[in-house]
Amino acid sequence: MAKKVVATLQKKEGKNFAKVIKAIKSEKTGAYTFKEEMVPVEGLKDALK
Repeated sequence: MAKKVVATLQKKEGKNFAKVIKAIKSEKTGAYTFKEEMVPVEGLKDALK
């Protein structure tokens, strides 16, 4: 799967995206899970809020 992400980021239109990984704490167990998403660079600050 990582190869697909790297391949798309090498294209010109792929440089306008950033990969965001968020750690989300579960209220039930207290364990952390990670959520990955690709967001446009322009919306990066909104995605991190």
